[in-house]
Parts: sequence; structure tokens; C-alpha cells
Amino acid sequence: MSGLHQEGGNSNAWSVLSIRNVRKSYVDTQQNLYTAITDISVSIHRGDFYCLLGPSGCGKSTLLNLIAGFEDVTTGSIAFSTGDATSEVPISGPGVDRAMIFQDVNDSLFPWLDTEENVAFGPKLHGVSRAVYESQLLAYLKMVGLDRHSHKFPFELSGGMRQRVQIARALIMEPQMLLMDEPFAALDAITKRLLQRELIRIWRETHKTVVYVTHDIVEALLLGTRVAVMTAGPAARIKQEVSIDLKSPRDPTNADFVELTKRLEGLLDEEVKNSRGAEA
Repeated sequence: MSGLHQEGGNSNAWSVLSIRNVRKSYVDTQQNLYTAITDISVSIHRGDFYCLLGPSGCGKSTLLNLIAGFEDVTTGSIAFSTGDATSEVPISGPGVDRAMIFQDVNDSLFPWLDTEENVAFGPKLHGVSRAVYESQLLAYLKMVGLDRHSHKFPFELSGGMRQRVQIARALIMEPQMLLMDEPFAALDAITKRLLQRELIRIWRETHKTVVYVTHDIVEALLLGTRVAVMTAGPAARIKQEVSIDLKSPRDPTNADFVELTKRLEGLLDEEVKNSRGAEA
């Protein structure tokens, strides 16, 4: 069911998602050209937990949508590769090799389906028989801690539990990459911290590649293996990429964690000031 198979590639062969000189522009309602992001070049390695960090409106979600294949790049390229430019599989539209997890879970789940039916929706849509996907269904419900809530409907679940449903629904499709657009931003602080820990556990168990959008510095440092700090929009770029090498479990009070927090705060403060200066 892999999108890479559909495009003639091998979903088990890629080692790098190569993003080269990507620009995305739109024409607004006044027929003016607006460039959201420009000159984006990064390499996301298989198994990375890659965080896109930046102020509101800097194009983080735009870049995520391009990786998902929901939109096409204006110029540049996004492709899976083995690290050799001669063996690339360009992204051309959505594929089940990439699964998107949204912030607004209320619009993402089907309210008339229970937990189990929501998670199984993808396999059913692709004509997979229950005999084939049932073991995965049970395994992923258990992985996200919802095996005892499989017959509850979304309105019967807390916000955190609904996000777990969304994660399980993505995982059952066996994607190569999870694309997460501020999935915990609307949750209370305690639930958010709990799900951050759960997400790290799931990432380690499944070895998925994760691209995670956030504007929260602490969240990026708790989760990420690498953090790309974006400039303020429009025409946003990658300001700096920071590798995160912190001991596990990560502790925000640890001296190295605090030092990295200050470093990222400094980078973001520059962009916020630049943005306000441009508006003035």
C-alpha cells in the first residue's frame, strides 16, 4: 500500500528525505504574489525526530503540507532517496508512506465511528480484510493505551485520548513517516506532557521518521533529534539547524537543556523582533 511503491520506488530502501531549494508561492485574493517559504534545503534522515520550530506564520505548516504532498512546490524538489541523487523518488501527491496528524482532532475523527472503527478506517478504505489487519489493530490500540476504550465514540473520549486515536489510525497504515502539525497545542499542560512521553516511546518502538511542527521550544527539545529554526515569514527560510544530543529521559532543569533553551530562545527572539520591525 506504500506511496513509494505506487511511484515506482522501494519504501524500504530510502535513507534520506531530500528537500532542495524549495519555494512555495501563492496568489492572494488581490492577485498579489505571496511567497510563504523560499530556499529551503534540508536532509531528513530515516529515523529522525525532526522538529520545525518558528514563530506563527513562518511557513512551518506550509512545508509540512508540501512533504505530505497536499500541495506542490513552486520551485525546487522534495524526494526520497538512498543518498544518491540518481535513485530518487520525488513526492507527487499524498501517499500512505506519509501520515499526517493534525492539531484539530475534532475535525480529524469520524464522530459516527467508535475508536476501533476510526483506527481501522484506512485499511478498510484500501480493501484490506479484517483477518489481515486485526492483529495490527489490536497491537496499535494497545500501544496507544486505548485497547480498553475500543468501542467508545469520540465524544466519550478526552482530548488526549482522541489524539491517541489519530496516532493509532496513522500507525496502522504502516507509514514510513509521521507528519505532525502541532498535535498537542490545544491540550492542557499535564496531558500534553504525558502525550509527549508517550510519543517518544512510540517513536522508539516503531522506528518511524517523524517531522513535527511546533512553536514551543521546550517541546522541541524534549522530542527532537534535530531542530530546524525558521525565520519569520513571509519568504521564510531555515535560519539554523541544531542537533540535539541530550541524555534520556530529557529533563528541562538539566544544565545542558537550559543552555539549549536559551540558544533557541535567542534565535527566535531575533526573528520576532525582525517581524515586528517589518510590520512597523
